[in-house]
Amino acid sequence: MNQTNWLLRIANLALLVLYPLAWWAPLMRAGLLPLFSLNEISVLKGLQSLWATDIFLALVVTLFALFAPYLKTVALALVHFDLLKPSVLPAVHLLGKLAMADIFLIALYITLSKGIGVGRIEVAWGLYLFTACILSSLLISYKTEQSIQRSDH
Repeated sequence: MNQTNWLLRIANLALLVLYPLAWWAPLMRAGLLPLFSLNEISVLKGLQSLWATDIFLALVVTLFALFAPYLKTVALALVHFDLLKPSVLPAVHLLGKLAMADIFLIALYITLSKGIGVGRIEVAWGLYLFTACILSSLLISYKTEQSIQRSDH
């Protein structure tokens, strides 16, 4: 096994730890008016409040924010360690696309709320970590597919 494949394996396994950290990390700090303190919002806090108000939306966000990226990472790990056939990679890519959808939604919410001007929103480090996890996962799956194609030839 070459060095690139080991790096892909290690990077992918690191995501199994980084994703849960990103779910707990603050994505943004929001407040109603500039004079009041800001409340930190994380993926898990947002999901908690969604489950109390809108179960359907909570299910959708849980799928996109938690299950899709984590299942994709587990599936890639299984492919890396030859426990799953590379033929599942198209399904893995679909999971990656679903996971990227929640980053778009978060960015849309931030843009809309800043445009309204009633409250105050500050992006926090968790949003960058979560985005980096999703983008890293996309890169790892792309490189994995390239590596498999090279070894087939």
